[in-house]
Amino acid sequence: MLVDSHCHLNFPEIIANIQSVRQSMLDAEVGHALCVSVTLDKFPEVLSLAEQYENFYASVGVHPDYEDIEEPTVETLVTLAQHPKIVAIGETGLDYFRLTGDLEWQRERFRTHIRAAILANKPLIIHTRSAAEDTLRIMQEEGANRVGGVMHCFTESLEVAYAAIEMGFYISFSGIVTFKNATQLKEVAKAIPLEKMLVETDSPYLAPIPFRGKTNQPAYVRYVAQEIAQLRYISLEEVMAATTQNFFKLFKDARVHA
Repeated sequence: MLVDSHCHLNFPEIIANIQSVRQSMLDAEVGHALCVSVTLDKFPEVLSLAEQYENFYASVGVHPDYEDIEEPTVETLVTLAQHPKIVAIGETGLDYFRLTGDLEWQRERFRTHIRAAILANKPLIIHTRSAAEDTLRIMQEEGANRVGGVMHCFTESLEVAYAAIEMGFYISFSGIVTFKNATQLKEVAKAIPLEKMLVETDSPYLAPIPFRGKTNQPAYVRYVAQEIAQLRYISLEEVMAATTQNFFKLFKDARVHA
């Protein structure tokens, strides 16, 4: 069995076909999926999926890309995280690729999520793009190691991966690892301990080869796992077993519903 540790199933590209998406998961031996929140106004949609389907879980958080929206407070995040199907805080983090200018608001939002995660005792789902140095610095300053979490859709260097692992974080690989030009990322997938690895789709984005450019879905996480198995010269079954075990070890609140 596999787990898609990060997807956005409430997005229009997927929700309209949710039953066929679930059947495809079953066919591909993908047993569970974590539906990740990106804004508070859409959080009820994410939670609804987790409430409706036993094998779906949810997070609560606000993505760093979104400006001029309802800003989360520590109190709001902690309160919403009390729901039994909320297993994580995020996605949160820093993104200096899409946005420019004074991004102090983004760093403050990130700190808010880490503080909420510590109070709620939930792991963090962290997004970082073109901002690894500041991401790691804020994680250290705010004590993110107290709850751990996952560096989702990882695209950084092996050095960054090890720094995150030192703080109790897992490294999650998406369909990007299947891309031919992702040579650095493939080396990271070969090098890090299997017991610190997760797999994801980030659906509806970043479909793996051979579906690149099409709408992604949780069933395709199998192709991510296959690529990692080939890179590490191990069986697909070994990757499936390890990443599923890692998921439930990290997201402890998901165990109740497994």
